[in-house]
Amino acid sequence: MEIMKVYNEWCNNAVEDKDLAAELESIKNNEHEIYERFYTSLQFGTAGLRGIIGAGTNRMNIYVVRQATQGLANYVINKYGNGAVAISHDSRIKADLFMIEAARVLAANGIKVYITKELQPTPVLSYLVRYFKCQAGIMVTASHNPAAYNGYKAYGDDGCQMTDVAATAVYDEICKLDIFNDVKIADFDEAIKSGMIEYVDESVYETYLDKVMEQQVNPGICKNADLKVVYTPLNGAGNKLVRKILGKIGVTDVTVVKEQELPDGNFTTCPYPNPEIKEALEKGLELCEKEQPDLLLATDPDADRVGIAVKDYDGSYRLITGNEDGVMLTNYILSCKKANNALPEKPVVVKTIVTTKLVNKLCEKYGCELKNVLTGFKYIGEIILNLEKNHEENRYLFGFEESYGYLSGTYVRDKDAVVASMLVCEMAAYYKKQGKSLAEVIDGLYDEFGYYLNKTYSFEFEGAAGMQKMADIMSGLRDNTPDAVDKYKVVRICDYLLKKETDVKTGESTDITLPKSNVISLNLEGDNSVIIRPSGTEPKIKLYITSVGSDKENAEIICESLVKSSMELLGIE
Repeated sequence: MEIMKVYNEWCNNAVEDKDLAAELESIKNNEHEIYERFYTSLQFGTAGLRGIIGAGTNRMNIYVVRQATQGLANYVINKYGNGAVAISHDSRIKADLFMIEAARVLAANGIKVYITKELQPTPVLSYLVRYFKCQAGIMVTASHNPAAYNGYKAYGDDGCQMTDVAATAVYDEICKLDIFNDVKIADFDEAIKSGMIEYVDESVYETYLDKVMEQQVNPGICKNADLKVVYTPLNGAGNKLVRKILGKIGVTDVTVVKEQELPDGNFTTCPYPNPEIKEALEKGLELCEKEQPDLLLATDPDADRVGIAVKDYDGSYRLITGNEDGVMLTNYILSCKKANNALPEKPVVVKTIVTTKLVNKLCEKYGCELKNVLTGFKYIGEIILNLEKNHEENRYLFGFEESYGYLSGTYVRDKDAVVASMLVCEMAAYYKKQGKSLAEVIDGLYDEFGYYLNKTYSFEFEGAAGMQKMADIMSGLRDNTPDAVDKYKVVRICDYLLKKETDVKTGESTDITLPKSNVISLNLEGDNSVIIRPSGTEPKIKLYITSVGSDKENAEIICESLVKSSMELLGIE
């Protein structure tokens, strides 16, 4: 059996990490467990690698990391001749070890490496790539996945996550390599001595914070605002820099959730450390009941996303969705910059296609160009890059996606919870001085433009039959596009795979200039919409529903009817 052959190779060669050796020994008579670890290899894509920590080709371990890094090294050498790579990590189990192993491989290939002395947020890694003019970057993180996971995000020379083309080129290089015999490895201490591996000086992080400070909309607004904040880094990488930036802008009353303050890859008090879900925020919300702050901030383990809760009218705490926070920040930035005569000529805001259309209304109000991109923050980074090429980067004001990722400024090319935390606090202080809470702010926007309710639904299709079922659903929808969903007529169809946008009334089609993606958007009467998107990494189809009502109750009724009709349309039980 081929799998047993690979397993035995690992038993003979994977001896450096005692944990792996012990794991391999423990499963020697268990065919199922051996199969799980070796039936496939982790696939390197635009998000790099991500998987359960453990032994085998289908797990995250030093050998998989080394092989991926050798592939990356070959790609860098082929494209640039030589170069430099920045590497950092978050609080994940073995994250620092994976960083060091990646650095050893790169150094052995003659590539200069900049590594961090301790964990850092993902946006800092994006910043380091640009600061040191690197050809690539690596962030060791599994983002918001449970503790059992780790991952390896790869970045290009622009500080964005790798494009499809670059990731494919790296993957092709990885596939050529024997995991044990084709990887070059330098001695870490020797590489430090020779200067091939260099620790990032602490002063560099201050230059990053300076860039974050430049994104203030109303400098000094937090001083004397009496703003009270509860903060949780969810045992991740945000603790130091988020607190430091809040101190710099004058937010001094910050209470940290003690159980989640220090780095801990086990995430003992939040098994799923994702600020999108209420369970991850429970400790923070408990502390809010005691401290009665104006708001709760929660950053995810690699501190590229932030979730918030705000004090509601009755004194309880209301969770704010990623869409709502993005809308409030967009409104805050646009309205204040207009009032201060600080709006650039032809300002640009960017959002993903599944992010709330309420932003469209704000951009219309303030004469701002709105650019829609595919899901993934690298596409927002790509917009910034294109503006930069035309010497128009000052036009970019703000970009966000519904999954709690935000970026103001062009100093990094990934979502940044540090700048987002700063702007949320600044925004809260600004409105507090006017006697308004953030709950009142978002409700005021709903009163002005209508209640935009955005909900996401996932449907699983397991196994090979499931993947075929997903393909059949999408092709069936393309062959028989409906005239209406429930009672709402389809007014525009966007097929991002065929790259066509069709006006149903006129029959006219225009080209979609975005990269191909297997997504269909049905734009309905009343600004309602249904977006159907199969996951690229999991056997799931996602439905993104936008329902627009006169109030929340009305929007929820519309949403329920759209979901029911959409499921019938797709043949989902």
